[in-house]
Amino acid sequence: MRPKPFIPQFLDNPCYVRDSNSGIVWHRSELRTLYVDTDRSQAVYHANYLKYFEFGRASLMREAQYPYKKIEESGYVYPIIKTELNYYSPLFYDDLIYIHTRPAKLEMVKVQFDYIITKAEGGEISCTGMTRHCAVNGNGLPVEIDQKTISLWDGFPC
Repeated sequence: MRPKPFIPQFLDNPCYVRDSNSGIVWHRSELRTLYVDTDRSQAVYHANYLKYFEFGRASLMREAQYPYKKIEESGYVYPIIKTELNYYSPLFYDDLIYIHTRPAKLEMVKVQFDYIITKAEGGEISCTGMTRHCAVNGNGLPVEIDQKTISLWDGFPC
């Protein structure tokens, strides 16, 4: 079943949009698909959508002045422990896309990001999904979420 259309309304900061249907705010990044991301069918290979999720997540963190590199320097690592992807419409080489990312769930040792990938031309939803991450220390042991990440969740536009 197809999701409701994603109809972005721009906010004061052009990096953020509000979906008119749900009222939810998303961080928006732009990317053009590469030839290397396609398979024999000339469509973007399904696993490459996870790379697009990472691009969106890294863009959001950088925009929030907390790039992942700083997280690692502070002694935390957030490996992915679960992914979910739902495909609706294929992407092809050189498609301009928007990756909409938002911090979703925040638990004691886990965080979740949600994603919507749309085609720039026409706004059709190509893929939705999420990634869940667990906070671990340098020894790989689960630890409580760091305070700066908590403030990212708390400070994300509503």
